[in-house]
Amino acid sequence: MIFFHSVYGLRSLEHEAVERVQAAGHKAFAPDLYDGLIARSIDEGFEFKEEIGWPTICERAEWALAGLPASTVLAGFSMGAAVAASLWPKREKTAGILFLHGIASIADNARKGLPLQLHLADPDPFEPEEEVASWRQAVTKSGVAAEIFPYPGGGGHLYTDASLPDYNAQAADLTWKRVIDFLDAIDAKG
Repeated sequence: MIFFHSVYGLRSLEHEAVERVQAAGHKAFAPDLYDGLIARSIDEGFEFKEEIGWPTICERAEWALAGLPASTVLAGFSMGAAVAASLWPKREKTAGILFLHGIASIADNARKGLPLQLHLADPDPFEPEEEVASWRQAVTKSGVAAEIFPYPGGGGHLYTDASLPDYNAQAADLTWKRVIDFLDAIDAKG
């Protein structure tokens, strides 16, 4: 499994996610798509994203995947979900997709039955309700096996990030339980 970081850069959120997943018996890592830059605010994160450029961010993600099995689960936090989605069309054997805190495009070549999980705060200021509704329709049409988990009152956008005011321990714990169950199910099929 590979976790792509949020617009903030590679921080404790991603490191802790890797540790959780590894402690549950799964291989995981998180590459640094910002080459060491870590934002102190979301605005600074968006500035970094613009300075680096989306094509470069996606290239770095592709390089990080280069030596990994074709079946590697693609996961992303917020912006990282869009990174995972950008790679999805090139990785037809991906075993699963995990979007945390962000919706992203559904690949045109989405394999019927491909496991996908989405975890979102409800409401989420970055994912308006009408966009989430459209996304649900696209998922249904694609035929992927999507599980969509909204967390009403679960905190802000990055509610699993203990370093931010968005954090909600109860919603985060439930998210991680569901993520581990998702990975266990993929491994059982494997």
